[in-house]
Amino acid sequence: MFLNLKLVLWRSGIHQNRMAQDIQMDEAILSRIINGFREPTAEERAQIASYLNTEERWLFTRDPDFVKRRRNGSQDGL
Repeated sequence: MFLNLKLVLWRSGIHQNRMAQDIQMDEAILSRIINGFREPTAEERAQIASYLNTEERWLFTRDPDFVKRRRNGSQDGL
């Protein structure tokens, strides 16, 4: 899960559907990226970071606990 991305969206009050429209990305794809179920391409990362005016590397830092749970097959957070 990309917690920093979720944090920026929450703080800015931007809704996923609006952001998806603005950057011309399928809303389902954007949702999967935000929730950590899809690894964004370099182009998608750049697009999202630019839209949010945020540093890309920081924005796409993963939550290490979420990664561990996914590896262990846990279904929480789905």
